[in-house]
Amino acid sequence: MAGVAATLGSPARGSLYEKKVATRDPAGVKIAVLTISLVFFAVFLLLPLFAVFGEALRKGWDAYFSALAEPDTLSSVKLTLIAAGIAVPLNLVFGIAAAWSIAKFDFWGKRLLITFIDLPFSVSPVVAGLIYVLVFGAQGWLGPTLSDHGIRIVFAIPGIILATIFVTVPFIARELIPLMQAQGRDEEEAAVVLGASGWQTFWNVTLPNIKWGLLYGVILCNARAMGEFGAVSVVSGHIRGETNTMPLHVEILYNEYQFAAAFAVASLLALLALVTLAVKTYVEWRAALDHAKSQS
Repeated sequence: MAGVAATLGSPARGSLYEKKVATRDPAGVKIAVLTISLVFFAVFLLLPLFAVFGEALRKGWDAYFSALAEPDTLSSVKLTLIAAGIAVPLNLVFGIAAAWSIAKFDFWGKRLLITFIDLPFSVSPVVAGLIYVLVFGAQGWLGPTLSDHGIRIVFAIPGIILATIFVTVPFIARELIPLMQAQGRDEEEAAVVLGASGWQTFWNVTLPNIKWGLLYGVILCNARAMGEFGAVSVVSGHIRGETNTMPLHVEILYNEYQFAAAFAVASLLALLALVTLAVKTYVEWRAALDHAKSQS
């Protein structure tokens, strides 16, 4: 063992060993991989993005802003923000509670809970929308009873919010579960032993350790909520100016051959996506910076 340590510790032998590491590929392999990545990025991501903004501005800035100022467009923007503004906070509460339960406690049904959290990943959004129609529709299980009390779920704003919540359930919880599991329970148990309450333990011990992962999950959840199409399309009824979110409004404008207006609204969604990407990049940078500081 001493001989091996001496061999690896020698500068000459160490450099020779590093050159033989499998990940040190030839320059040609690196260039090929980088070229494939950049070409894929340019063709499938950048090109469509430029096409959206190009088509949106093809008739000039006046036509662009006129399309965005249409009452139906403003209604779709408002509804999109309402759906995301309700779905994201609810998923935030659920995600924290579910992740804490799974990572910090042992109980019967833990695996079942994880399976349910992952369910929206495996179920088509269209199927999710149909489930709500089956339950809350006019001919559904609860539809007639709700209708008798003047309550509308499907083809109304509540159905859109429920569908948005369903498809965004996994994002925050799935971001926090492995993070909390990796951190273990020692710090929380020590805080409890020292007399901290459950809220004090969460606020002063757990939250500082998960804050960047939590924010990252919220960003992804919000992006999915604003861009959801399939489930919302099924439960919305496509009532213009009432139950159309931005993705649905883009589809209607495009089907009516109002291409400039459709791409104008699509460009607004793209801008929201770019802002989300910028915030996500900042969060990742701050998380890496905090991790580097904690290691130093």
